[in-house]
Amino acid sequence: MYKTGMLKEGALKDKVILITGGGTGLGRSMATYYLKLGAKLVLSSRKIEVLKKAAAEMEKETGGTVLPVQCDVRNYEDILEVIEKSYEKFGKIDILINNAAGNFVSPTERLSHRAFNAVVDIVLKGSYNCTLALGKKWIENKSKGSVLNIVTTYAWTGSAFVVPSACGKAGVLALTRSLAVEWAKYGIRLNAVAPGPFPTKGAWEKLLPGELVDKFDPKTKIPIGRVGDHQELCNLTAYMISDFAAYMTGEVITLDGGEWLKGAGTFNKFDSVSNEMWDVLEMMTKGQKPKSE
Repeated sequence: MYKTGMLKEGALKDKVILITGGGTGLGRSMATYYLKLGAKLVLSSRKIEVLKKAAAEMEKETGGTVLPVQCDVRNYEDILEVIEKSYEKFGKIDILINNAAGNFVSPTERLSHRAFNAVVDIVLKGSYNCTLALGKKWIENKSKGSVLNIVTTYAWTGSAFVVPSACGKAGVLALTRSLAVEWAKYGIRLNAVAPGPFPTKGAWEKLLPGELVDKFDPKTKIPIGRVGDHQELCNLTAYMISDFAAYMTGEVITLDGGEWLKGAGTFNKFDSVSNEMWDVLEMMTKGQKPKSE
């Protein structure tokens, strides 16, 4: 069931959705599902040829309408241009999904300040640029709107070896919760989703090249015992941006099969203890000595 669409046909009919980084990976999976639910899309990223190809393929698959617009989310003027072209094409934007991201897995002392800036600028600056520009437009036009930010569970725990990303995502989470309160009076909702491992070919090969992907197999860290299916994330996010979730704002929903909770618990790794060893531990806690063979 988790590999099938959840919402009813037409659940996003005539909604215009702007997705940053929507031409590849999870962004593309989400975008395709929204088209199937009746939405119209604006896709933005720096690589216009990738966007155009993705847009054509998605339109062919779904029969929907996609506007690809080149944009560097670090540049506020680029975002204003995307918004202008979107309004020229569709007359509005109803929903913003801040999906564009960048990351390095590296000891922090090996990173240059430029590498640090590159990640934080895309993740945090890109998100607040898009949110601010479109939020101002909505408020000026007295239009309601919805923003969905893609964060991660280490936004609140932090994580070694991805420090720039952790800093950026933590800022995006703070942005989500802060503006949810401040902009509620304008009819603007802001929520976030923190996905666990949802493998995509490009991103995973960059983060875990070669044999590393096997050495650090994410399934071994997930209590449910598998990685996520893209449709599961599509279903959740489609609900969160839809009018069915009109009472939800300032929320962050984790979808990770229990991964971060398992990592957070001091004794969670005891699931690898054998039954025989548990017998020994139980006798020791009762003050009995285990029998020698």
